[in-house]
Amino acid sequence: MELQSKRHVAILGSTGSIGTQALDVIGQHPDLFEVELLTAYNNSRLLIEQARKFNPAAVVICNEDLYDEVFAALDPLDIHVFAGIDSVCELVKAPQTDIVLTAMVGFSGLRPTIAAIRAGKAIALANKETLVAAGALIMPMARRFGAPILPVDSEHSAIFQCLQGEHARLEKILLTGSGGPFLHSSREAIAAATREEALNHPRWKMGAKVTIDSASLMNKGLELIEARWLFNVEPKDIEVVIHPQSIIHSMVQFSDGCVMAQLSQPDMRLPIQYALSYPRRIDLNTRRLDFAELGSLTFEKPDLERFPCLGLAYEALEKGGNATCIMNGANEVAVAAFLEGRIRFAEIPEIISTALAQCEFVAEPDLEQIYSTDFEAKRLAAEMVERKTH
Repeated sequence: MELQSKRHVAILGSTGSIGTQALDVIGQHPDLFEVELLTAYNNSRLLIEQARKFNPAAVVICNEDLYDEVFAALDPLDIHVFAGIDSVCELVKAPQTDIVLTAMVGFSGLRPTIAAIRAGKAIALANKETLVAAGALIMPMARRFGAPILPVDSEHSAIFQCLQGEHARLEKILLTGSGGPFLHSSREAIAAATREEALNHPRWKMGAKVTIDSASLMNKGLELIEARWLFNVEPKDIEVVIHPQSIIHSMVQFSDGCVMAQLSQPDMRLPIQYALSYPRRIDLNTRRLDFAELGSLTFEKPDLERFPCLGLAYEALEKGGNATCIMNGANEVAVAAFLEGRIRFAEIPEIISTALAQCEFVAEPDLEQIYSTDFEAKRLAAEMVERKTH
């Protein structure tokens, strides 16, 4: 099945895990997709390599110190080179761009996503923090500007796929997760986990921040909040289910009791491609399921005692307002500190919990208050890290 014409794609965060896999998908379908924009923060070497291969109209290196290097490499190829996040926010509005894949990590993805929405671009959303921090503002904004939001996370893509063609009332979302590397570890072992242990995910190959979030189950908490906004459901109607095999990527229960599930090998290229090609489903060179080889699929409830980050996400979502933004900002700082060896794994939820208790709560924040909340949560979390480091 063919798309009607080539789709012109902007990839924000092209050198990360999602960005590189998106380019693999595009490389498999050069007749269907064309790269308009590539952006990266620090990885100038890979950005240059990608630009040479895919020949976008423009690239942005967000770390302005690296501009000269990228400019010198790409200017002879007639590829326009820019620097800084402001450039990203401007370039996503380019009239020739059809779809913007937002794969930047963390809260930094919010501004360019908003810029793309206001330009009416289709959004392939891989930056879950956008909806975690500001979902109550982003979804109405997307409707107002006619900017469809297409989920890229494997779980949200699964839910989205299960809903295609359905008119029945959605009763419950069953959000699956592998359980990460510490699924069967004791509370003491999790508390003492090393950086290397936490980064050793049993099923997925992802960036460091997402992998640590998966180890703490905060990633499932972020996805819980994202699902609430993407699919307009109440928190009580989203159930997290641990599914270690990572074959069922999520399920939807309808009002008649029927449950629909999306199954595939754990390969992020599949949900990336579905978002880029939607509403068409196109060929992908990926490993197929062999059910006889799989044998069995298992499920269990998450243990909130051993994984308090997921419990904090439930609490923040129930509280509403800017609470999820506070949680997200504190988590970003805590995870970075853990990766740097400055705090213990068990101190990540401690920092988040303290930030939720100490940051000013705003019941109906506007965008400026979301930005100030993120700043304040990160400032408080950084102070806590500093105290724990010394």
